[in-house]
Amino acid sequence: MVGRRADAMRRSHRGPFLVAALLCSMMPGVSGAQVTGDSVRAYHLPPQDGNVIRVDGLLSEDAWSRASVMGDFRQREPQEGGPATERTEVRIVYDDDALYIGIMAYDSDPDRVVARILQRDKLLQVEGFSGKLQFAGDDAVAVLLDPFHDHRNAVVFATNPNGAEFEALLTDEGSEVNLDWRGVWEVAGTRHPQGWSAEMAIPWRTLRYPDGALDQPWGINVFRVIRRKNEETLWRSWGREGEGFERVSRAGHLTGLADLPRAGLNLEAKPFLLGGRRQEANDAGVLVAEGTREVGLDLKTELRPGLVLDVTVNTDFAQVEVDDEQVNLTRFDLFVPEKRDFFLENSGVFEFGVPGNAYEPPPFLMLFSRRIGIDEDEGEVPILAGTRLTGRVGSQTVGFLDIVTDSAYGLPRENFSAARIKRDVGESNYVGAMVTDRRGGGAWSTAAGVDGQFVLGGAWVVDGFAASTFASGSEATGHAYRAGVNYQGERWGVIASHLVVSDSARAAAGFITRDGVRWSDLYGRRRWRPTALGLRRIDMWFGGRVVTAMDGRMEDWQAGPGFNPVWESGDEIAFFLNAAEVDIDEGVDLLDSLWVDPGRYRNDHIGWIASTARSRWVYVESMGMFSNYYGGTLGSVGGTLNVAPSPQVALALGYTWNAVDVPSGSLSADIASMRLSYSFSTRLTTNLLAQYNRLDGTVSTNLRLNFIHRPGSDLYLVFTEGRGDDTRLWNVRDRGAVMKITYLMRM
Repeated sequence: MVGRRADAMRRSHRGPFLVAALLCSMMPGVSGAQVTGDSVRAYHLPPQDGNVIRVDGLLSEDAWSRASVMGDFRQREPQEGGPATERTEVRIVYDDDALYIGIMAYDSDPDRVVARILQRDKLLQVEGFSGKLQFAGDDAVAVLLDPFHDHRNAVVFATNPNGAEFEALLTDEGSEVNLDWRGVWEVAGTRHPQGWSAEMAIPWRTLRYPDGALDQPWGINVFRVIRRKNEETLWRSWGREGEGFERVSRAGHLTGLADLPRAGLNLEAKPFLLGGRRQEANDAGVLVAEGTREVGLDLKTELRPGLVLDVTVNTDFAQVEVDDEQVNLTRFDLFVPEKRDFFLENSGVFEFGVPGNAYEPPPFLMLFSRRIGIDEDEGEVPILAGTRLTGRVGSQTVGFLDIVTDSAYGLPRENFSAARIKRDVGESNYVGAMVTDRRGGGAWSTAAGVDGQFVLGGAWVVDGFAASTFASGSEATGHAYRAGVNYQGERWGVIASHLVVSDSARAAAGFITRDGVRWSDLYGRRRWRPTALGLRRIDMWFGGRVVTAMDGRMEDWQAGPGFNPVWESGDEIAFFLNAAEVDIDEGVDLLDSLWVDPGRYRNDHIGWIASTARSRWVYVESMGMFSNYYGGTLGSVGGTLNVAPSPQVALALGYTWNAVDVPSGSLSADIASMRLSYSFSTRLTTNLLAQYNRLDGTVSTNLRLNFIHRPGSDLYLVFTEGRGDDTRLWNVRDRGAVMKITYLMRM
């Protein structure tokens, strides 16, 4: 709770519409001065008895009627710049405890408001190709705050009529979106005959901001989706070209924040207790049990405004969901994304290289945090201690990371470190530098580089980097560099880049998909907005990729068109067709089962990616590809059936079929999965993930219960089981149960 200001928090589904209507009729918050221009002033709540904000989703306190009203929302979709079809009003109030945000989302047809999400962190997601934030299937409102007004970095808080919580960090105007940051705050939402409303209470300890003695403006923007219409409206930055919610530099201004409090000790401590039991099958197939008891501690303090120091001791990630099963149909390493919260928080500060997207791994990353505390073959490696320093110092964004892992599985004790600095240039550009280092057991690997990003004319983004790598046992110095340009206008779009990774490039603390290559991409897009057949837009693109060895020998290339219609309903499909070729100079053992001889092979392929509208309580996602494949064929078809009949229940059934047929043989590598979640409330959720891997002959299950017993403090119960060995699918391979409790103390 946010002290006495949030002592009567009430969630949605709290009573009949008649009661809500009566309360809404008494809301003084429906009045207030309408904001004109791009600036809104926060109302300071005087510290008098009775002046409290009750976080119950109803803007019934008198303070809301005195606050300025952010209105005049404009459409980004479907009619750029058109007035929003439903009225949105947002007010800002603050006191010595917190910043309060009141939202009135009016709706002329409240019975059709979509609100099926109750679970935390599910309201928004990152779009697979663009990497930008997009709403999931509910009506929702997101608020962007740029406390340092640096026009680059921001925090995002979002909610829906159920009062579901979502928060994220934006780095460099959305170049990196961190969905896994967890701030301590509160929100409540409610539905009523006028639409729906919500109240947010964000403690000052959660927000990092400069010295608050003076009235220094913050950046602010608000984004609403009206799901049944697939209408996106924003308070500012609603233009399609060079604008959007992630464009922090295009946000409006929040003024009136003066004499903001500063905590004395300004220290957060989060100890944890963990107990569990694990069984593993030995060579004879007999389960051998082992108990686990752990105690650890995370500390956080703000050394100066905006500069945060984190310390972790005896770190444990038992509560983290298991990785998704994948089948590697390439000749390169798989990329498994990070899920551990300590490494995800402020991870955008340490972004250096080419991050990749949802459909292909990153070609080059100087730091990949899954190298820390995880061995590819054996699993988790104990982390003894670590420290991280991140934040703003003047016009610089800085970061420092140092982690020590214990010896395990025959691996030595190791030290991982990284140092990062980015200097602001102009309104939304930066130049920066970074160094990473990994050493242990007498071996070491170091990488260092410089990078930059420049936004030209609003919609043109030019970026690049140059890095060198050094490693023990290697006389050669490796290098990598890239230059790219990205233009995403309303009608036209262009992506062009050239990447070089030398033969001797080594980044033991990072990730390199393939070395010894020159990698060039060029894609162009044209967009139309027809008025027939219920279409919202049609994108067509053409482009390709050429990859050569350092000596100029062609390794692979592909080129072809794509076609992507999107309907007003939210349904969409993308088709692509590519002529392609691959040349390998060494034999490849695919999936440890099929041998491919050196040579040149056709790799032509055709495929699709499709999804139905997420506003429906049942929706389907599908993708597939058929291609020539090392002298044979590859067929890959996958789909997920998503069912959300109520805010409490969400079910996703997935299946991917992979059929490989090459001259040396054939095989099937299918994966089936089931995700089931039940949310008792916004604070108590259970998640079940069950997966079947046909190629490996394994079945795995992961059941997680998370109870937020107080803001920032969690209780986890986790059950895992793996089945399948060389003799029988249902033989138990391992089994475990863990209980972990954390308790946040703010001093």
